Order: sequence, then structure tokens, then C-alpha cells
Amino acid sequence: MTRLWFAIVLAGAGTYAMRASFLAFAHRLANVPPATTRVLRQIPPAVLAAIVLPALVRPEGELDLLQPRLLAGIVATFVAWRTGNVGLTLAAGMLILIATETL
Repeated sequence: MTRLWFAIVLAGAGTYAMRASFLAFAHRLANVPPATTRVLRQIPPAVLAAIVLPALVRPEGELDLLQPRLLAGIVATFVAWRTGNVGLTLAAGMLILIATETL
């Protein structure tokens, strides 16, 4: 067996072991402490912020606070906060982006 096949088989076995261990220990996840639940609820917003924020303030790889994406993101954030309507948030952000890009 070559080294490549050994690495492929080892990666497959590791992936299978990780998935199987989740199924084997899933009964422990039924009783998650409240403090852990509160912390786990913060992970999705933190990940979303980590993905979106660099695209708004560093679109070309350098800090730029005077570019249209940031203004559109701020307006969209405000609309989402005030209305909670996803469609209106998208429309507001896109309208601001288009309006500022054409200027």
C-alpha cells in the first residue's frame, strides 16, 4: 500500500470515528447545562459577524471606512433591527449599495 492510500484510508477512518463517536455519546447531549446552552447560542452570531464584517470594512484587503459596502451594511443592519423583515433588509441594503456605487 502506498503512502497516499494509507493517508486516504487513515483520513476515512478518522472521519468515520468522529461521526460514530457523536452517535455513541449523543445521549449525553440531552442534558446540557443552562450555562453551556447560553454560550452555544452565541456561536452563530459570532460566526456570522466574523464572515460578514471583514467583507464590509476590508473589501480589497485594506481597511476602508469610506466605501459603499459599509454604508449599505450599516443601513441594512438598522433596517433588520427595527423591522425584523429579511426582504426589506435585503432591499434596503441593495438600494443603498446601488445608489452609492453609481455616484
